[in-house]
Amino acid sequence: MSALLELRGIEKRFSGVHALKAVDLHVDEGEVLALLGENGAGKSTLMKILAGVQRADGGEIRVGGEVRSFRSVAEALEAGVALIHQELNLAENLDVAANVFLGREPSRWGVIDAARMHREAGTWLKKAGLEIDPSTAVSELSIGRRQQVEIAKALAVNARILIMDEPTSSLSETETRKLFDVIRDLKASGVAIIYISHRLGEVQEVADRVTVLRDGEKVGDLDKEGISHESMVRMMVGRDLDAFFPRRQGEVGEPVLEVDGLRTLAFPAESMGFSVRAGEIVGIAGLVGAGRSEMLQAVFGVDRRLAGEVRVGGRLVRGGSPAEAIAAGMALVPEDRKRDGLVLEMGVGENLSLVTLARDAFPGGFRRGSAERQVEKEMGEAMRIKTAGAGQAVGRMSGGNQQKVVIGKWLAMDPEVLLLDEPTRGVDVGAKHEIYVLMEALAERGKAVVFVSSDMVEVLAMSDRILVMHEGRLGGELSREQASEEAVMALATGGKL
Repeated sequence: MSALLELRGIEKRFSGVHALKAVDLHVDEGEVLALLGENGAGKSTLMKILAGVQRADGGEIRVGGEVRSFRSVAEALEAGVALIHQELNLAENLDVAANVFLGREPSRWGVIDAARMHREAGTWLKKAGLEIDPSTAVSELSIGRRQQVEIAKALAVNARILIMDEPTSSLSETETRKLFDVIRDLKASGVAIIYISHRLGEVQEVADRVTVLRDGEKVGDLDKEGISHESMVRMMVGRDLDAFFPRRQGEVGEPVLEVDGLRTLAFPAESMGFSVRAGEIVGIAGLVGAGRSEMLQAVFGVDRRLAGEVRVGGRLVRGGSPAEAIAAGMALVPEDRKRDGLVLEMGVGENLSLVTLARDAFPGGFRRGSAERQVEKEMGEAMRIKTAGAGQAVGRMSGGNQQKVVIGKWLAMDPEVLLLDEPTRGVDVGAKHEIYVLMEALAERGKAVVFVSSDMVEVLAMSDRILVMHEGRLGGELSREQASEEAVMALATGGKL
């Protein structure tokens, strides 16, 4: 094998912030290099430079031994470098084939050759593990399938160097397995892959080598034999996390949240009921599409409840609207923080005070700036939110800090029930630990915490009880003593213990 890609001494500054400091990196033909680091370590900046999205302030890029300087994404694609963005970048008003060939549409006599485009798109979709009609509208696809379309789109440019940024963040277990098959095929054909993921179990499975960044600097490499969860965590955070999951068996009180006979729009024929007690952390497990998120949204009033009652502290939450849920003492951290949890163009303080605006306003509804600044100060310190300045837009922050803003926004109202939908998705290992510590602290204060997670280790480690969903209903309940990966999967697939 030969070094297909070399980055030498890459430098980047933003408004005086030294984002990348003389970073070196190389990838060989047919190699999967995992690039790791906490949010804000410089991974995305480095990959944007490689993909032509941004220009480096110093250093050198070599592709196939030739020095290159990419002034645009088009130039990077021409050199065989393709980036699969973590954030989906598809035109929802077009069909799948049109998205795969967007900007590179095959033509005949000056007119787009639709038949050829759909035929060739089908080939790339199959290579991405997606068996669908290329004429399907993107708007009709699930998030997981849209992610696979992004992969097909990158494969279609015949990339020699493929950058995958959190490619499995929205994929089911089956879809992830298909992606790993695709990666093995690409390796066999000599494609070099840079794989970015916070899921360290995936990294252990798929990576040939690991490179770790911390605070804009390369701190080291791990070869295949040296890749372990402990070694990756140690390099990323610069310390051992002896108590990564801080869950302790504490005292629980009376039921705080009670759900009875709930039927959702997603599964109108199924009903469910459960309760969560003060000081208890309850995990919601299940396969993708089992109705976990829909259940939380119905409890909180985002989605209309077809039937059922929700009580907080014994009091009925009538009407089923988010405003009534908030007034009753509930809070919901949504799965998609950028779409549903934040106003990306606004600053940290403005986002943190969104929920408490009405509470803290002057008579007549006018904003009380001093109260907003107090919320920003208290929640910013409590959540350890890192910003480049008071006016920084939330949309320009790392995923971990964005998630802290979403959670802090709700904690400012001191809820009795905290509903968390995939609370650690897309955040780094250090931020995950901080979220786990926060969940534990809330439980110790007597709050009821309910969280949905697709991370089996997370569910098993942080839950006092696990409720397992299967096709819109509760397939079973597991105590901490009963909980195991085998037991969860048995219930999640419709079986019994």
